[in-house]
Amino acid sequence: MDSNGDGIGDLQGIIGKLDYLEELGVGVIWLSPVYKSPNDDNGYDISDYQSIMDEFGTMEDWENLLHGLHGRGIKLIMDLVVNHSSDEHVWFEESRKSKDNPYRDYYIWRPGKPDGSEPNNWVSFFGGSTWQYDEATNEYYLHLFTKKQPDLNWENPQLRKEIYDMMTFWLDKGIDGFRMDVINCISKVDGLPSVLSEDKYAWGGEYFLCGPRLHSYLREMNEQVLSRYDTMSVGEMPGVSPEQAIAFTKPENKEVNMVFQFETMDIDSGEGGKWNFKPWKLADLKAVTSKWQYGLNGKGWNSLYLNNHDQPRMVSRFGDDTVYRKQSAKLLATFLHTLQGTPYIYQGEEIGMTNVKFEGIAEYKDVETLNYYNEAVNERGISPEKAMASIYVKGRDNARTPMQWNGNDQAGFTTGQPWIAVNPNYRTINVEESLKDADSVFRYYQKLIKLRKVHPIMIYGNYDIVAEDHDQIYAYTRTWANEKWLVILNFSNSEAIFKSPDSLQLHSGDHKQLIIANYNDMTEDQLDGLRLRPYEARVYKIS
Repeated sequence: MDSNGDGIGDLQGIIGKLDYLEELGVGVIWLSPVYKSPNDDNGYDISDYQSIMDEFGTMEDWENLLHGLHGRGIKLIMDLVVNHSSDEHVWFEESRKSKDNPYRDYYIWRPGKPDGSEPNNWVSFFGGSTWQYDEATNEYYLHLFTKKQPDLNWENPQLRKEIYDMMTFWLDKGIDGFRMDVINCISKVDGLPSVLSEDKYAWGGEYFLCGPRLHSYLREMNEQVLSRYDTMSVGEMPGVSPEQAIAFTKPENKEVNMVFQFETMDIDSGEGGKWNFKPWKLADLKAVTSKWQYGLNGKGWNSLYLNNHDQPRMVSRFGDDTVYRKQSAKLLATFLHTLQGTPYIYQGEEIGMTNVKFEGIAEYKDVETLNYYNEAVNERGISPEKAMASIYVKGRDNARTPMQWNGNDQAGFTTGQPWIAVNPNYRTINVEESLKDADSVFRYYQKLIKLRKVHPIMIYGNYDIVAEDHDQIYAYTRTWANEKWLVILNFSNSEAIFKSPDSLQLHSGDHKQLIIANYNDMTEDQLDGLRLRPYEARVYKIS
């Protein structure tokens, strides 16, 4: 929400919507980076970790936000972006001056190969080389992301102390924890070896994801900082497995509270990565979800999400954003809130916001999207139409269009021109309409959140999949103490019939109580042979 008409959402804008967040019922807010930044990657390139970006407001505004949240019983976690900084951070400006500068070793510098080419052949997350040549000292610096995001050298104990001091600064101000951006990239394999590949640049994740000293760094961070406060810590960890996640999150290891992993986000990616999309299959969603639900049960803790600032809108991706938008948005919400773990709601998800289709590449802002389009069209000869089709499905700007507050100009987000265009469907999909409608997606989210607060089974209950081979229905039970719940979800746009399998062990004398459903007119209640309408979701307590 933009409070001053400059087209950019800001801290005062959030403050003006705290009553809305309280009404929704959330317990924690995760704030994407609001620190000083040149904004090469939407604030994930930080030039001063202890100052607020001018466009977002002042430190006083931020303190007022924290006070307003705490006054409503809502906690605040901040984004901790310490795999890399901005190239405009004073550390890097000093580091690039000379090879003997005291800050040189805050970053990862290497000479080129004898022919002058890059030190290795790793490809960046955003395409192209991970190395940028710097003429001043005739060396390259490593950047896993954009060239304006040089990687910090965690091998340097002085650098780590600076980071821990910065974290302490924010915790002393009263925040409640951190979401740690790509935190499993901070330890690289010694020697930074090249990947065996015929391609000019190739994926080198085996050399920088979950590297050799990652556990040591996280335990040190916990001991030096996190353990001294009442904190929530979330480690964003691309490529992590359930076994690795257990090691990071089991309490006795004293590292982080939960992981943010991406395996579900890959079920619609074809060969060659996210842009080469393919239709996702319910069997794959079941397999990945079950792998994590069984794998972490009683041992580790997971984050539950289907969209965020880096992913397209979930109702467009995993539901039906046209005919059954409300029903499928509610079904997906039921799914996320009835699994073991901590659910995350990305802004606008709670009103069923959808993907956007801007007319041309000129309307897009995201650096990853622009890099992909340039590489696909100008270097690989892919047609603009095909490149745009990929962007419409998988682009990060799908999630970054302004929050749709009402049906007025610019969706009530700003009185000026927004930094990125508003999704044209804001006239019908907006908060004002949702609050008027007793059957809205928003009201359904409220119910789910209230249920989770009073039913421990939704948080801690054991998960067991039911009718695993059904190609329309995803069903599972949750069991806690002597209580059992059955979740039945029709992930299709046509009628589906649920046959109660023997494994469910339902008996004729069993009593069932409907906990929540996303259709109001319940047509039948016999579980065996239950006919589910398109995207119908039902949750029963069985006793």
